[in-house]
Amino acid sequence: MAVGGLLLAAGAGRRYGMPKAYAPVPGDGEMMVQRGLRTLREGDCDPVVVVLGAGAERAPQLPGALVVVNEDWPSGMGSSLRAGLAALPTQVDAVVVLLVDTPGITAEAVRRVGAGAGPATLRVATYGGDGGHPVLLGRDHWAGAAELAVGDVGARPYLARHEVETVPCDDVSDGADVDVPHA
Repeated sequence: MAVGGLLLAAGAGRRYGMPKAYAPVPGDGEMMVQRGLRTLREGDCDPVVVVLGAGAERAPQLPGALVVVNEDWPSGMGSSLRAGLAALPTQVDAVVVLLVDTPGITAEAVRRVGAGAGPATLRVATYGGDGGHPVLLGRDHWAGAAELAVGDVGARPYLARHEVETVPCDDVSDGADVDVPHA
């Protein structure tokens, strides 16, 4: 079964003061978009689609990525999820979805969530029992998730309506998102 990766990196990062995709990972220097791509690749996702939007012209080289520019990025995350799902090749059975502002997620968490996934699989990583990222959507769920992904909402409404496998990841990853720059 082929498991792809989908990095949602199109937002303007208003609270952050710039598109988070091009901000350095706190305490590191690697751009968040590069970290997310590397995490998905090292997590055995192939291919990896990166959805850019705000400031896409400033994007660094992203070797090994299928880059999609979401011109409708101001409408919210839902349009980026739809654009990314539509760009995945037909041989992909499932996709691990990662947000660009979660640089603490590790390749091991991605591997756990993606392990043995097929078209009917629906999974979410958990941290302390609470759902977070990455999320895995089997191909059978893509149309439904895309239909409900409206505005600044991704797959959450779809996940709330379906039985979802949970994958504990708190021992290998930090699922926190970075909403403001670190001093």
